[in-house]
Parts: sequence; C-alpha cells; structure tokens
Amino acid sequence: METTRQQKISRLIQKELSDIFQRQTQALHGVLVSVSAVRISPDLSICRAYLSVFPSERAAEILENINRNAREVRYELGTRVRHQLRIIPELKFFVDDSLDYIEHIDELLAR
Repeated sequence: METTRQQKISRLIQKELSDIFQRQTQALHGVLVSVSAVRISPDLSICRAYLSVFPSERAAEILENINRNAREVRYELGTRVRHQLRIIPELKFFVDDSLDYIEHIDELLAR
C-alpha cells in the first residue's frame, strides 16, 4: 500500500514525464507515448514508469530508445521538479500492454 507521499510524488512524476515524452515525440509523426502509471519505491529512490505506445508495433523500438536515453530523461525531470523533490529517483521504463490485452479479450469474446 502506497503512502500519501508516494502517491503525490507518483502523480507529479507521471505528469512531468507525460509532458517530456509529448514534446520529444512531436518530431515522430504518428507515434504517441503516454505514461499510464508510475509506481515509486517506499524510499523514493526507484520509479517504475509504465508507458503506453501507439502504434503498439513500435513499442519495443520506442522503449529501447527511451531506456537508452534514461539519463537525459532523468536530468530533464530533475530540472522540472528540483523544487519539489530533494532526490530525483532512478527511472525504469516498462511497456504497459493492458490495452492490447483488453483488445485481445474482446476479440476472443466476439467469436
């Protein structure tokens, strides 16, 4: 169970990461990256961000690119939240494939 502080920091990081990815993917036409969930460890040192990528065929490619540039993303996040957080957590990114899973279930039920 997350504490209130963890929830507040998760929402703050989710909002800022969403803005960062929106700005970065404007150059890639036809690609949309959204941050569907953020979970932060109790000691506030590790942040797990779940990304939803459209189109989902390019999810692995986009996630690999984001993980390669995680240090730059963390630096940008740090410049945005430096007055709210003392320590910027280490960022780990994962693909949120829940929409694909829901679509697959819908296909199975439609048969």
